[in-house]
Amino acid sequence: QVQLVESGGGLVQTGDSLRLSCAASGQTFTIYRIGWFRQAPGKERNFVGVINRSDGNTYYADSVKGRFTISRDNAKNTVYLQMNSLKPEDTAVYYCAADRDFIPRNYKASYEYDSWGQGTQVTVSS
Repeated sequence: QVQLVESGGGLVQTGDSLRLSCAASGQTFTIYRIGWFRQAPGKERNFVGVINRSDGNTYYADSVKGRFTISRDNAKNTVYLQMNSLKPEDTAVYYCAADRDFIPRNYKASYEYDSWGQGTQVTVSS
């Protein structure tokens, strides 16, 4: 079992930065990648980005590419989502999720991930 806890959300203004953290515990050695997703009110949960735990390779949704950066600290079992140049449309609940499949079927899909955090609210005011 893997447990994930997000933190770092808050209320910011357009153009501000925010860093979210995702702390993993439990059988963390089974995690191959950590994904970040977000869900705005009344909308589907969407892929934001993902990081491979082993080599640190990252992939991002087009909507955040160039503004968001995912990094990891394996010693702390923590993954970070650095969000710069925030926009009102970035407002959502942000979730991190763990994938324990060596070969992903689709790392952009929520069904790929079997452990989820509780989410942290990010609100960007205009």
